[in-house]
Amino acid sequence: MTEQATSAAAPQAPNGLRHDWSREEILELFGRPFMDLLYQAHRVHRAHFDPNAIQVSSLLSIKTGACPEDCAYCPQSAHHAVALEPERLLPVEAVVAEARAAKARGATRFCMGAAWRQPRDRDLERVIEMVRAVKAEGLETCLTLGMLTRDQARRLRAAGLDYYNHNLDTSPEFYGEIIHTRTYEDRLRTLAYVREAGLKVCAGGIIGLGESRADRAGLLQQLANLPHHPESVPINLLVRVEGTPLADVEPPDPFELVRTIAVARILMPASRVRLSAGRADMEDSLQALCFFAGANSIFHGERLLTTPNAATDRDRRLFERLGLVPA
Repeated sequence: MTEQATSAAAPQAPNGLRHDWSREEILELFGRPFMDLLYQAHRVHRAHFDPNAIQVSSLLSIKTGACPEDCAYCPQSAHHAVALEPERLLPVEAVVAEARAAKARGATRFCMGAAWRQPRDRDLERVIEMVRAVKAEGLETCLTLGMLTRDQARRLRAAGLDYYNHNLDTSPEFYGEIIHTRTYEDRLRTLAYVREAGLKVCAGGIIGLGESRADRAGLLQQLANLPHHPESVPINLLVRVEGTPLADVEPPDPFELVRTIAVARILMPASRVRLSAGRADMEDSLQALCFFAGANSIFHGERLLTTPNAATDRDRRLFERLGLVPA
């Protein structure tokens, strides 16, 4: 792409961050020739990050299954006939042991997820114990527990939590095709409470749900036009699980994943963009393209909540081949 074409991109605010992207602008980015889009995204990436450094997180399910939500992609939903044995909230000691193992594998952030619609206050107290114990191991902490009240977000911040994850999943227009038990406004409200409490925000979505490119643009528009960009933006590729309504959905073109990463990088230049679920089935070459396009965070470890993840040794070998180092 020529310098003239690069400068024709949408104007940037003085700090390089915009919060007023139109759907048309984002679709124009998606529609650019692949090499031009990657060139622009990589330039933005280099301007804000070391392109050879990857932030490594680890994710543990601290309470598994029997979730009352009906998210069509999720094997933990009680609405779906999935071969998954529900598990109660883990003991603090078990969580700390997993955190220590994750740190030994190179993780700098430890994320804990519970299959709840919203945590009860008595459960939140036990989770707060986990947060404090994991932080004592020298790790950043992240939680994903479903919706939060304003008071719950404040309590988690007071306990020392660093990040809260609450994904938007897809565009507002397509959301109703995937989830019926929680509204888009519910999700945005939780993100507002999290930000208001002073927590860092982790929010992204999933591609491969059967959505259109316009829906991918809509998801990224919602994230980029938040008053503050999420510090972490996980881009998940759907892991199709037998027994869920999306088990047989047609997977997207792999290059569409790379385009989504690249557009996310351009829209949210200073955010960590995480190549998240679905890596277990990705060729190394596809992952490398995603890293070039602006992904600079991954989940380490062989499971993501209940679905497979890329093996730790495979990640180590890939990093060595690409000259990548943990951030």
